Amino acid sequence: MSQRILNVGLVGGGGGAFIVHPHQKAIHFDGTRRVVCGALHPDHEVAMKEAKAWPFPIRGYSSYQAMIEEEAKKPSGERMDYALIVTPNHVHHGPAKMALDAGFPVFCEKPLTLNLEEADDLVATVQDKKIPFCVAHTYLGHWTSRLARHIVQSGLLGKIRWVDARYIQGWLAGRTEDQGVIQAEWRVDPKQAGISGCGGDIGTHALMQLRYVTGLEVTRFQAFLESFVEGRRLDDHFTAYCELNNGGKAIIRCSQISIGHKNDMGIEVNGDKGTLIWSQEEPECLTVKLAGQPDRTYWRGEVQPNDGFLGDVPASLLEEPTIPSGHGEGFHDAFARLHRFFEEDVRAYQEGTYKVEDGSRYATVEDGRLGIAFLVAAVESNQNDHAWVAP
Repeated sequence: MSQRILNVGLVGGGGGAFIVHPHQKAIHFDGTRRVVCGALHPDHEVAMKEAKAWPFPIRGYSSYQAMIEEEAKKPSGERMDYALIVTPNHVHHGPAKMALDAGFPVFCEKPLTLNLEEADDLVATVQDKKIPFCVAHTYLGHWTSRLARHIVQSGLLGKIRWVDARYIQGWLAGRTEDQGVIQAEWRVDPKQAGISGCGGDIGTHALMQLRYVTGLEVTRFQAFLESFVEGRRLDDHFTAYCELNNGGKAIIRCSQISIGHKNDMGIEVNGDKGTLIWSQEEPECLTVKLAGQPDRTYWRGEVQPNDGFLGDVPASLLEEPTIPSGHGEGFHDAFARLHRFFEEDVRAYQEGTYKVEDGSRYATVEDGRLGIAFLVAAVESNQNDHAWVAP
């Protein structure tokens, strides 16, 4: 007999929100998960109207409080199995905390919270309840990100000397927030976005990609938070020069005012034996450069272990691609991979066999907390003549 389909409840996602739609598609990817309910907007009347107009039937709730309370009363199999939070940053902590307290696992958009106090509270709750929690760092879901992690952490590049983690966009090069673009409006508002704009929105992605691929941690760094668009209250350009816990160095460079760049997120890892290059705009492959040898490009679905550079590759990694090589995976597939892994943990949690996620498959609440600590330290550095700080 096939497993029961897991039910997902949405917090946010109405009013023209973007990120809910990739999540929604990803949730339905495998036929083992489905969206069944939602509290889609902070205005109660709008929330109910949005639910009625949803592309498929869902149970609409006037608030996330009402949704969590009512879903918790339903019997197993009818209630939601986990909550997906796709609200602006200032509405992450409240619904996440309430869902966790009600025993619901949580899948939350990044950055984790508005401040460190909220992040600490969620970490303590998750650790106390030993409950699954995923922070939606999308790009960890690309299969090639996972291969990059295997290559680097297997020592195939030698000792890591230098890492360049970037996320470059151009969509906020002008006063986009004055053009009725909802996604821009809240991202430049400190009350909704928090203490950093560019750093919080995409700098946390670059930091997470650096940590995930290399397995290294930033021990201290200097930060530059800059606003190039006149009158903008939060940074639209973010740079951090970092020291790593293995003695190597790194730069995290992010921009939302670089005209011509769409979603240029990527990483280059330089070791004393070779270099790895990966870009999410070309997510089907990664390139390895070795001294005195031709460059090696590894394509998803075409990786052969023991090829003269790669040694053994875990069977679980080789079996992961969902479609044959040459049929491009993409953004939605990356989200689907994260939801797929999270589903495994939700089912294990319900069966009483859940083992706390170690961060090898998706970003955890602890990863999310570190991202917030990084932003707090970055603001401190920027305000103190770019002094060295620890996250």
